[in-house]
Amino acid sequence: MNTDTKNNIINSIHNNISKVLIGREDATKLVITALLAGGHVLLEDMPGTGKTLLAKSLARSIDLSFSRIQFTPDLMPSDVTGLNFFNQKEADFVFKPGPVFCNILLADEINRATPRTQSSLLECMEERQVTIDGVTRTLDKPFFVIATQNPIETTGTFPLPEAQLDRFLMKLSLGATTEEQELEIINRFIENNPFETLSSVCTAEDIVAIQESVSKVFVHPALRAYIAAIISNTRGNNAHYLSSRATLSLLKAAQSYALVNGRDYVVPEDIKAVAIPVLAHRLALAGNNLFKTFDSVAYIAGVLDKVTVPTENWSK
Repeated sequence: MNTDTKNNIINSIHNNISKVLIGREDATKLVITALLAGGHVLLEDMPGTGKTLLAKSLARSIDLSFSRIQFTPDLMPSDVTGLNFFNQKEADFVFKPGPVFCNILLADEINRATPRTQSSLLECMEERQVTIDGVTRTLDKPFFVIATQNPIETTGTFPLPEAQLDRFLMKLSLGATTEEQELEIINRFIENNPFETLSSVCTAEDIVAIQESVSKVFVHPALRAYIAAIISNTRGNNAHYLSSRATLSLLKAAQSYALVNGRDYVVPEDIKAVAIPVLAHRLALAGNNLFKTFDSVAYIAGVLDKVTVPTENWSK
């Protein structure tokens, strides 16, 4: 697939989602970035901000299968992954796949489920497979999880396990809309729901092909050192520690973000644009125990201000 074709597909997806979502351009670009990087996204927002609509619009834009799971305290792991049941007609156990067998999975209010149920997604997110009763089943490509959660102080929520948080490439917030954007929403939805007429602009095979090209996006040696310096500068306190997985996640996200912006090479602005969404939630899981008021977003922003940005010709 040539560069122009990839750019056309990415722009078409973004424009298609923008027909439904208003004022979410930056968040949409980052969600597409995470998808193409082969990662997953955690959205933390109050109800009604468009999280479900974003996930469904993305699935419809790419002609992908979509499943939604409403996480509740009584949800069991088998409700997510599926289970084997005894079929009396066949006199044998038959596997009933769970909603995780799809391309785009919306895990709605994931932090309302118990940690045991939350962790049932670990293997799915990391290895793209499900193992039940010793049998491993591979998930279709692409497989993308968009999980939503209420702010952790909300009553009836469980903190996500550290291993679960680390599986999310990015943590995002859609945020509030302006008065002008609210008026545009009213005008666009007053007669019809534009989602109902949304059609696909590419196939699953197109997305897989673009995903495979992300690793080929050129990263100048000086920018590789820049990424390493950012990670290193977060480790000034043992409570704030980023693993090598965070390093590789930042690299992959920067490559994907460059591709989303129509380039086959990374520039410093790509790294800075994805650094907070990729790194902040990984620091928060280490800092919360010792610093109740720890602001991981401000901490990463401070690191970005402190690390010297190299200046080079970034193209090959």
